[in-house]
Amino acid sequence: MTLKLYTKQPWKTLYLAYKFHAILLVLMPAWSITYMFTRPRPTWSWRHAMIVALLRQLTTLSVVIGNLHLPDYRVVGPDAEGIWIGGAPHLITAELNIWSAVAGVTSIDIPGYWYAKKGLDPRPTLPVGSDQRVFLFLHGGGFTLSSAHPKALTSNLPRSLVDLVDDAPYALAVEYRLSSSYPFTEEHPFPTALLDALAGYNHLVSIMGYSPSNIIVVGDSAGGNIALALTRYLVENKGTTKVPLPGPPGRLLLSSPSVDLSQSHLTSGSSVLIHDMDILGDAYGDLRRVPYGRSAYVGPFGFGMASCNRYVSPASLSPLMQAQFKGFPRTFIIAGGAERLLDPMRTLRDRMLRDMGQADVTYHEAEDAIHDYLIFSWHPSRAASLTSVRKWLA
Repeated sequence: MTLKLYTKQPWKTLYLAYKFHAILLVLMPAWSITYMFTRPRPTWSWRHAMIVALLRQLTTLSVVIGNLHLPDYRVVGPDAEGIWIGGAPHLITAELNIWSAVAGVTSIDIPGYWYAKKGLDPRPTLPVGSDQRVFLFLHGGGFTLSSAHPKALTSNLPRSLVDLVDDAPYALAVEYRLSSSYPFTEEHPFPTALLDALAGYNHLVSIMGYSPSNIIVVGDSAGGNIALALTRYLVENKGTTKVPLPGPPGRLLLSSPSVDLSQSHLTSGSSVLIHDMDILGDAYGDLRRVPYGRSAYVGPFGFGMASCNRYVSPASLSPLMQAQFKGFPRTFIIAGGAERLLDPMRTLRDRMLRDMGQADVTYHEAEDAIHDYLIFSWHPSRAASLTSVRKWLA
């Protein structure tokens, strides 16, 4: 059956019932026995290996499962400190104006959610102090899944960040519009998420009164890609007289960022191929397939755009890629040693070091850690990595 058939009822229920029974009755017993004697990584415990194997299966099924009733851009979800963020069409200029026209998208009002340090008011009180920093968080989910809402798994990251240092006690998570493509409705391709991230950034500066230099832009996985694109837009258009664009952020924090949506790193010996025990599925290591989230994100621009557009794939190895990082803020890149996407992140690190120098680029690679491990509270490398982030923020 095709993916289109899997997304229709009753086939969707039948397919998921079959897969879940196969996982529960066949795969998990097999893993449990295998991992008693050998494990994908020598540092992994039996429990660790079992969780990663299960997550890999669920990630593969995520296109069919969908977003599990999480709130999206159309409504401010309950049981959270939610707000409406005003659209910022007046800040669109240069190439972003062209890309928006081609994709048929513009800036609109979207939800956002505040995260606060324990013991403080649920959102900042105005006026904010001139010495107060704030996180702008862009969640992961392959451009097609998850949410900024506290119910989402990715919320573990901003919830932890606000407790790291006293002068950055709040984070605003942006509920950017998710991309989708065949067999679903084709909507919200690039640069939609970038427009929404820009609206969130503008809210912090123009509505809340934060200085751009006190904003720490954060993104994990696909959100890391969007965080890089937002920062690039603010850096490359700094000082423009065409639109009242805020200045670039003071810092950039990237956790397992997805930085090469092309397949340029899919070569012999690459992490994309050999790290097949990561939570990312086999589609990421197959030249014959393009992961659904990537095709949905590039949308009408086609997959060729992923090779040469510096806003989409700043770590692409294509000779057509001209990605510069001069003028970028101090940056911290977090990577897992067992990630499929490790090599693209190392390419990003090297390019940023080339243009920015060692003083402004910090790279932290956790041994044997999986993709986006900071969102998993159980992961053994999480505490040490957050400690490194705290020192970087100090």
